[in-house]
Amino acid sequence: METAALLVAAGSGERLGADRPKAFVALAGRPMLEWSLAALAAAGVGRVVVAVPPGFEGAPGAETVAGGQTRSESVRNALAAARGAERVVVHDAARPLVRPELFARCLEALDGADAAVAAAAVTDTVKEAGPDRVVQRTLDRSRLWAIQTPQAFRREALERALDVPADVLARATDDAWLVERAGGRVVVVPSTPANFKVTTPHDLQVADLLLRTRGVD
Repeated sequence: METAALLVAAGSGERLGADRPKAFVALAGRPMLEWSLAALAAAGVGRVVVAVPPGFEGAPGAETVAGGQTRSESVRNALAAARGAERVVVHDAARPLVRPELFARCLEALDGADAAVAAAAVTDTVKEAGPDRVVQRTLDRSRLWAIQTPQAFRREALERALDVPADVLARATDDAWLVERAGGRVVVVPSTPANFKVTTPHDLQVADLLLRTRGVD
């Protein structure tokens, strides 16, 4: 089946304190999104559609579309441009340490599922508290996963899940939730905390160090 990657790179970078969109901030000598593009190429995913902020079309040297007001709107725009792809893998450009094999494992896990999401097992104790910060219960961490990207989807399942009003898209913290909401079957693909999301200046420093070390390897 034809496969395409949808690379979400339309974030503002406000929390990063950057003077440009996050995906275009320099990281270990190249724009952040180029690390994900390189990993996708190494994974054998030849077609990539990048959702970028207005004014950055064409900047990545790949097929681009304008991002939306929310993350899932950006994914919907990119999916519409990826015509003919029966499977898609969505990845956040803000996760530049992704390994090529993780894309392959997520796509392989689509057999018998509508979506397959990379996730790291939760190792911390997690407690649920109300608005008053009084603990209500301690969750069973053996059943908890911290969700990441990549997330692989059967096209028809993702199209159906994204065909919802804007207010629903705005509530989605990941696209797999939309598939769950539509009744789809979502499976977890084990990953590690090393595939973290760059959000703060500290994250950027850590990612820069790790990628430079990886380059030496």
